[in-house]
Amino acid sequence: MTTTPLERADVAVIGAGIVGLATALRLLEQRPDLRVVLLEKESTVASHQTGHNSGVLHAGLYYQPGSLKARLCREGKAELEAYCEAHGVPVERTGKLVIALDESELERFEALKERALANEVPGLEEVGPERIRELEPHAVGIRALWSPGTGIVDFLEVAKAFARDVVERGAAIETRRAVESIARRGEEMVIGTSRGDVVARRIIACAGLQADRVAAMTGDDVGRPRIVPFRGDYYTLKPEARHLVNGLIYPVPDPAFPFLGVHLTKRIDGGVLAGPNAVLATSREGYGRFDVSPRDLLDTVTHPGFRVLARKFWKMGALEMWRDWYKRAFVADLRRFVPALSGDHLVFGPSGIRAQALDADGSMVDDFQLGGSERVLHVFNAPSPAATSSLAIGRVLAGEAVERFGL
Repeated sequence: MTTTPLERADVAVIGAGIVGLATALRLLEQRPDLRVVLLEKESTVASHQTGHNSGVLHAGLYYQPGSLKARLCREGKAELEAYCEAHGVPVERTGKLVIALDESELERFEALKERALANEVPGLEEVGPERIRELEPHAVGIRALWSPGTGIVDFLEVAKAFARDVVERGAAIETRRAVESIARRGEEMVIGTSRGDVVARRIIACAGLQADRVAAMTGDDVGRPRIVPFRGDYYTLKPEARHLVNGLIYPVPDPAFPFLGVHLTKRIDGGVLAGPNAVLATSREGYGRFDVSPRDLLDTVTHPGFRVLARKFWKMGALEMWRDWYKRAFVADLRRFVPALSGDHLVFGPSGIRAQALDADGSMVDDFQLGGSERVLHVFNAPSPAATSSLAIGRVLAGEAVERFGL
């Protein structure tokens, strides 16, 4: 989507993924008189993390109580459901089971339950084997958390609805306009792009996989994390096997990692995804196993934090790579909680890239991280559940922009 070019704006939003679009929308709701332009380097909106999303509307089970993630997920889910209803975007509340398979997982299960209760997840219920079978007849486990409010949606369709909305409110969305430089000129910011300069009073950067590089353009990267990409590959269930899954079936996650483990996800179109794994990606925007960007790979391996992470978790990384290349290992993980599944039920499906922010000490940044300077706001880190939380993130950024920038 490309609208009439806007070479001078009050606010330029860098990135037209779901967070950038939601931010522009919330900003225009607060200040409808502003001239807003969204700069997107791809030919369409929502081309990367948004467009490769599995489509889960998260209820907030996993996140540290009191964190920005926990609050904005809860608020954002309600806001997004209301928006979808008002704009005709289909949403389904499928519910989610998080299953403990044996006693070795109960300590992590109890910790997750306490976190979910602290986050006031609506309708949360602890269930046993009989109730598991009622909800998911083909699943097994000794205990589970049932989150009836967890749902599914097509986030690409949500993003397209946001895009139509912001254009109707007077914003310009300029695609194929990669940001190459940012400089201050008096009271204005000059954004050099692949198709000429754009001048804006202020900037909000929602650059996703390129967040750290855009922050470096404005000098706001000091002390901030580096983006390290992780690829997640999915299989899809053949139509004749879809009856094995009613909704969302997840394992109990390992709290040491931000990834949720291989799981089964019903989609809004009726399909079922199996996965993803989590392997180091050799390209920030390459979705195939053999896609390599020398620049991206060099940025990763030269980051001190990555070397710390690799030394600490190389065994898990090797296991993820083994599961990525060996379908039987992938299937074996799934069969632990849905034994009726077989390799014949699965065909190779889509892939996504997670922008994992990594500090110099090797710590994986878990919470949303927003901030910036006098003239620029940045989304430094917005992994899952950023899509669920997008309208709430946008509201926070818009409010901060109005106050900080004096808009």
